Amino acid sequence: MLFYSINYFLSMSKGPLKEQMAVLDKIDLAILKLLQQNARMTVKELSEKVHLSTSPVHERVRRMEQSGIIKQYVAILNAAKVGKGLMVICYVSLRQHSKNAGDKFIKSMLEMNEVLECLTISGEFGFMLKVVAENMDDYYHFHVDKLSQVDNVGNVQSVFVMGVNKHSHQLVF
Repeated sequence: MLFYSINYFLSMSKGPLKEQMAVLDKIDLAILKLLQQNARMTVKELSEKVHLSTSPVHERVRRMEQSGIIKQYVAILNAAKVGKGLMVICYVSLRQHSKNAGDKFIKSMLEMNEVLECLTISGEFGFMLKVVAENMDDYYHFHVDKLSQVDNVGNVQSVFVMGVNKHSHQLVF
């Protein structure tokens, strides 16, 4: 079994372990909730919903974008309809365990379009990947020709997703 120290996780973290939570008031939270539901909502529409004029709403949105609270705006696609109907969760362990080895692995994952998410995890495996492919043959080639060829990859366990029961990106409820 592999256990990383908490310092390793803190040094690798780009998320909530290192970042302080931003101070948001109830209007900021209302704006964020609305944008999570429909990122194409105009400032005018937002201002009507939160009962403020457009200028302060625009400033709030701009501030949240600049501070990194709002990271990006995206269109969420139907994977099957764009030819990526197979989703696989891959648990990956590395042969060598160091910050440098972990950084190199992460850099490799950032370059692979098939990898939608790469999470550093605790337990037997150091990483969990969310991978999409067209079909089993496509995933086989990804596994053999790409993932297994990454320097220092030790063990890979693939779990095939049979159905998605909930899929949300909503952080403000």
